[in-house]
Amino acid sequence: MKLAPEGRPFVLIGAAVLGGLLAGTAAFGGLWWIGVALWTPLAVWVPVFFRDPVRTGPPRPALVLAPADGKVVSIEQVHEPDYMGGLATRVSVFMNIFSVHVNRHPVTGVVEYRDYRPGKFLNATLDKASADNECMSLGVRSERGPVLIRQIAGLVARRIVTDHVPGDAVHQGRRLGMIRFGSRVDTFLPPGVSIKVRVSDTAVAGKTILAEWPQ
Repeated sequence: MKLAPEGRPFVLIGAAVLGGLLAGTAAFGGLWWIGVALWTPLAVWVPVFFRDPVRTGPPRPALVLAPADGKVVSIEQVHEPDYMGGLATRVSVFMNIFSVHVNRHPVTGVVEYRDYRPGKFLNATLDKASADNECMSLGVRSERGPVLIRQIAGLVARRIVTDHVPGDAVHQGRRLGMIRFGSRVDTFLPPGVSIKVRVSDTAVAGKTILAEWPQ
């Protein structure tokens, strides 16, 4: 199983602690078994959380693909002045602790905008999390139009990783970054784009069709 680079230290720490507990159990027995029983599920979960499955396919410029694995929790018409310059459709995907947390670019294009904003760590399923929580926004100019991707921290997430900066060429389905330990990714699309998902749908990053550009 391929791991995201950000997860390797956590996997090593989890394995090291488990190894120490097993050694203690072999040497002393007794209550050390409780430590093994409690720690083993966590040591197994950490590499699962940081998994980075290979997802490949031909580029589809007429489509906007999901940037994150998880549940579609909101589809709203909003005002987004910073990059979209006005009215936009915001599609929000919430990642739980069992989702793949590597985020992927929904379109091919060039990064024009990047903005980090410190903020709160509210429940990421709340609508106001997009405006109030710590986040990183990345604006990409595709051949069909602009798309803004916003990685949002949540109750548990405290580390947003974003790989690209303005001027970088990015490719649909390739890695954008990740958010450690849960949270949400919003995609802002310009008017006229046809949304292909509904609230409560399950999205798969790099595979699920989020929207389609007008022909």
